[in-house]
Amino acid sequence: AVWREEPEGPVRMIEACQSPVWDTCLATIALADGGLPADHPALVKAVDWMLDEEITKAGDWAVRRPGLPPGGWAFEFHNDNYPDIDDTAEVILALRRVRHPDPVRVDAAVARAARWTAGMQSGNGAWAAFDADNTGVLPNKLPFCDFGEVIDPPSADVTAHVVEMLAHEGLARDPRTLRGIDWLLAEQEPNGAWFGRWGVNYVYGTGSVVPALTAAGLPTGHPAIRRAVAWLAAAQNPDGGWGEDLRSYDDRSWIGRGTSTASQTAWALIALIAAGERDSETARRGVAWLVETQREDGSWDEPYFTGTGFPWDFSINYHLYRQVFPLTALGRYVHGEPVPGRRP
Repeated sequence: AVWREEPEGPVRMIEACQSPVWDTCLATIALADGGLPADHPALVKAVDWMLDEEITKAGDWAVRRPGLPPGGWAFEFHNDNYPDIDDTAEVILALRRVRHPDPVRVDAAVARAARWTAGMQSGNGAWAAFDADNTGVLPNKLPFCDFGEVIDPPSADVTAHVVEMLAHEGLARDPRTLRGIDWLLAEQEPNGAWFGRWGVNYVYGTGSVVPALTAAGLPTGHPAIRRAVAWLAAAQNPDGGWGEDLRSYDDRSWIGRGTSTASQTAWALIALIAAGERDSETARRGVAWLVETQREDGSWDEPYFTGTGFPWDFSINYHLYRQVFPLTALGRYVHGEPVPGRRP
């Protein structure tokens, strides 16, 4: 939560990009978690749209993976050169939540995308957003690269989404998945959290990793899961919610600290539910915060930036985050988590 002075009158703001694929897959997952029937027309229509957006030609990523067949999804409209691993993993998870009238078409798209995603694994066992092994430090030293991250190293949140997807595709024991799990366990912070590259920040990273590890078969009693639960409990605000200030990217004293927000509270709850803490007092207070702060129209307000472009230098306000993640968290609180491998 960064202080800002509200302007008077109309203002113009730069929109760096739009995120329809990302928004659509997250909304699909949220609606399924919220109890919408798996064959609901809205979900089927969303799947039709996502299938039409599939990328089936090679792009820049093929420089490092020249023999890898294409497949997957990008973040925005009409972007056939830069599919990204994060979107692709989440789209697959979304497709698997819907009972589509053409399952053969869905299965084929998922097979292509899962193969491509697995093939984009970096040498250390983790996954980045757009490329494999894009870890050189020289670009960061160029004079005009003073605005944030200009390379694409693997991150815990993206790796977690891939591990979760592979687990749901029946590949929890695949060597690539196991290497990803090992990398995630090694990347856990001493305090029990994980860094969030594409969302603010350790609450996002932890909210991504814990569900992935449990989906892949780690027991909820695993030491890494228990450390994460303890950190989330310690980071909970007195009002029952969670928040994390953008300054946590620049100042470690802000890790896990900030005004409660709907999306960050939801991320914490998603992790707690995955860790078997549904009936805990910590989870109950988080759910109560979401219920109490919901507006009459069913939405939540969120005046703070909780999305990340370049850590600390470029932040993103995803207007759907404040809606889809609380719906996912509350839906899983009521209905339970999706079971890996189970089709609707």
